[in-house]
Amino acid sequence: MRATLTSRLFWIAIATLVAGLVLPVFASGYVLGLLTVAFYTAVFAMSWDLLFGFAGEVNFGPTFLIGLGAYTAGILDARLSPGISIWFCVLAGATAAVIGGVMLALPALRVRGPYFGLTTLVAVLMLQNVIVVFADWTGGEIGLPVPDVISIDARVNYWVAFGFMAVSGAILFGLSRSAIGLILQASGQDAVQAGALGFNVAKHKLAAFVVSAFFSGLAGAMMVFYMGTASVGTFVDVAVGVQIIIAAVLGGRRTVVGAAIGAIFLIGMGELLRPLGELATLIVSVIALLMILFFPDGFLGLLRGRSRA
Repeated sequence: MRATLTSRLFWIAIATLVAGLVLPVFASGYVLGLLTVAFYTAVFAMSWDLLFGFAGEVNFGPTFLIGLGAYTAGILDARLSPGISIWFCVLAGATAAVIGGVMLALPALRVRGPYFGLTTLVAVLMLQNVIVVFADWTGGEIGLPVPDVISIDARVNYWVAFGFMAVSGAILFGLSRSAIGLILQASGQDAVQAGALGFNVAKHKLAAFVVSAFFSGLAGAMMVFYMGTASVGTFVDVAVGVQIIIAAVLGGRRTVVGAAIGAIFLIGMGELLRPLGELATLIVSVIALLMILFFPDGFLGLLRGRSRA
């Protein structure tokens, strides 16, 4: 506990939470809506950071887990309503993501190097094809309209997303600083040596994948009921997965808190530069590239004064 209270990451997280609590007092509904999306994206990025930053497994397909959660919740609400609670659909989406994550992780964790990442990427492409083939249920490329939403009040949606991000971040941060997090970090750096020390590397990496899948699927399912629709371009597209990965790396790998900061930065910058059209994407991409090249520790590493060429 004492080490946590003296950690700079802890106080950065507290400062971020305080800023989030104060912001709705003077922010417009437009800004609150933008931040609501950013908070859900932050959970995606934090979940990805647990698997890559600590377990050392490069998941190129985070949208496979997100898409499973989003489409499961959306299909239940759109095709089997009325009579089903939104929160039951959300829980079902998280469960589907966990089941799909385990089914993907069991064979994927048997391979090494880039093959794990390629396996997760192929899973995303397969999910996209499934959505198109079963368009009667999923809405296909057009998207699936969801009849129910969490709220039509921008502030209510903001507080739900903010609270969800805060709780998810606290759990993931605490897990990363626990004995399990240390074992994951050791396994990611040298799996052979970690195994020689008596740690069950495969079991701990599978557990990390399950936790990552749970929060990714839960965030995807909740975001569906904010957006009011489930579409490939929003939840499953490879470009969305790349944005999540960049957010986690930008903020600071192996920090959890940094992943949330990186996600909020990316969403905010993208919207701020929107009047520039396609040039906005180029500018954000250049900023991300420069950060990765010259400050591999991300924003938090820059704040700490530690940069590596």
